[in-house]
Amino acid sequence: MIQLRDYQQAAIDAVYRYWQDGGGNPLVEMATGTGKSMVIAELVRRIRTDFPTMRVLMLVHVKELVEQNFKALLNLYPGASMGIYSAGLGRRDAHHAITFASVQSVFRKVAALGPRHLVLVDEAHLVPSAGEGMYLTLLEGLRRTVPDLRVVGFTATPYRLGTGRLDNGDGRLFDETVFSFGIRDGIEGGYLSPLISKATAAQIDVSAVARSRGEFNAGQLETAADRITVEAVDEIIRFGENRRAWLAFCSGVDHAHAVRSAFRARGITAETVTGDTPGPERDRIFRAYRAGQIKVLTGANVFTTGFDAPLVDLIAMLRPTLSTSLYVQMVGRGTRKSDGKENCLVLDFARNVARHGPVDSVAVGGKKEKGDDEGKVAVDSVRAKECPDCHDLVALNVHVCPDCGHEWPVENKPKHEARADGDLGILSTEVVPPKMLPVVDWSLGAWTKAGAPDSVRVTYYAGISEYREWLAFEYAGQPRQRACQWWSMHGGSTPFPKTTVEAIGRKAELTMPATISVKPNGKYFDIVNRTFERAEAAE
Repeated sequence: MIQLRDYQQAAIDAVYRYWQDGGGNPLVEMATGTGKSMVIAELVRRIRTDFPTMRVLMLVHVKELVEQNFKALLNLYPGASMGIYSAGLGRRDAHHAITFASVQSVFRKVAALGPRHLVLVDEAHLVPSAGEGMYLTLLEGLRRTVPDLRVVGFTATPYRLGTGRLDNGDGRLFDETVFSFGIRDGIEGGYLSPLISKATAAQIDVSAVARSRGEFNAGQLETAADRITVEAVDEIIRFGENRRAWLAFCSGVDHAHAVRSAFRARGITAETVTGDTPGPERDRIFRAYRAGQIKVLTGANVFTTGFDAPLVDLIAMLRPTLSTSLYVQMVGRGTRKSDGKENCLVLDFARNVARHGPVDSVAVGGKKEKGDDEGKVAVDSVRAKECPDCHDLVALNVHVCPDCGHEWPVENKPKHEARADGDLGILSTEVVPPKMLPVVDWSLGAWTKAGAPDSVRVTYYAGISEYREWLAFEYAGQPRQRACQWWSMHGGSTPFPKTTVEAIGRKAELTMPATISVKPNGKYFDIVNRTFERAEAAE
């Protein structure tokens, strides 16, 4: 049987716990490359085991994800009653208890699908917040047969342009984010490839580009981007000399073709994929790219979801955007790990890194200026600075470049900061390897603070040193969620403890880590990873 990673199991437990507490439609946030398909597969298997009569529909918007999620469940749950309903894959199975479908193929097929008690939506940020649309049309039809239909969403970006977070606002489909495992978690845990970013000499000038509905005007943006095509391609070739697979996000279809032509003129093997590329041709290009026969892919609006190529080790952003979700999705194409891949280099010709800030700590919602939309940033936001020596993008308040050692005078701290101190370039933390330490013993004790509920203080003894973390079972919201995730990760059973005293009393259920990995945080240390004496799980 396939062994899930600790955080994957914790995500499933969080969904179950949410339902046990009376919740409705939960949202699970997991960074690209951390194995959502395995979580979806195990959740379906567990639900069908616990409730054999339940009928499940798994929805996505592209055929690649239909096939990927179907295969994950097939590996985990062979012999299950499951089928595929996708015109792009040439299958229209509707009678199975578990159906994997593309929403375009089934949103008018409510009668054919029959009763569905649970719908799972991958890439849930594509579901509109209100009004019409294929997802909402389908869900409305399904609820006429099963009024208490439950919906679970999975996404790496739990927000959308214009309306902000998926679990906020009137008319939202998802009630609450019950589990989060972001890019920083994945990198620090060793599951994702580190990211580095470089400022570029060529920059797309958007000062004259109009904006509508919270984003740049498409036609004007393409014209502005094409002005730097030659210079940008020259820089990509120079930076990518020792990198295997390049991916260029372009500002439109014509721009994507122009960038491809510029690469070819310099002897670089390049292909373009757009929404108009026929399916068989797209599949051929992707296969050749993954096989190393194509050096660079250029595209417009096609790589941000459903595209899986772990070997990508250079991303060129030639598409400025005000959408935080789009920015995170673009960068996420480079986070998958691959043999021989040390990191992924992000070349930002669009000022997206400076505009949005660290990809692992973007902020959506909150206080807005008059006229602003949630899920986007201002055109002239500044959330990173460039090292004058090596051109890395680093924190606004960093005084020593982590790459080349350049030192900024303390008094030259930038005056315009879009957010609090600590904003970096592509990541919000310096890429310093955590220190792994063997754990010889541990203890759980009560921690009391005046005016606040008690919490559990966990102390790890590693040699002569002690390292601590705190679990807030008696708190609400995210603090309790994190405590429950920790409990699942360490082998604790459900139901989860409700009090500090109960958690300490149930210590025997837990498995002590074999090692912990720690990173300095001021005068303290953060525990960023741990290992147990069991096999690591597959994705």
